[in-house]
Amino acid sequence: MRFDIGDHVLVRSLGKGIVRELRNAGRYLIEIKGRSLLVDEQQLSPIENRKARPTSAAPEATLPELLTRSHAAASLDLHGMTTDEAVVALGTFLNDAILGGLPVVRVIHGRSGGRLKAAVHGRLKVLPSIRGFRLDPANPGVTIVTF
Repeated sequence: MRFDIGDHVLVRSLGKGIVRELRNAGRYLIEIKGRSLLVDEQQLSPIENRKARPTSAAPEATLPELLTRSHAAASLDLHGMTTDEAVVALGTFLNDAILGGLPVVRVIHGRSGGRLKAAVHGRLKVLPSIRGFRLDPANPGVTIVTF
């Protein structure tokens, strides 16, 4: 059976997920509980979507977003942002990094004042997909995040 982007699927022994990308040789990038996994088609079973399927125009609108995620940036510079803007940008950046399969990323928040650093660290503490984070020993204005 062939699955499309956005389909809800059941991954054997792992649970419910959503198809995020189609790969070669019958493999799919599946998002399960905020994590992305590469899964063979034989491990997938369809689940009916609770919401109505999107119209044919919707996948075209999201295609550029999906293509950029496969080229996720390894760092994010928050200089010049307010704390609210930084938290929103951080969420988008981390989501793209997870979907892009990056194991480690760097968040550049700067050293002065500490407001951005406090906002970044506060947000990272509550995200279940983050394995850990620490200040870069060579530059205290950068936080290294591990998934």
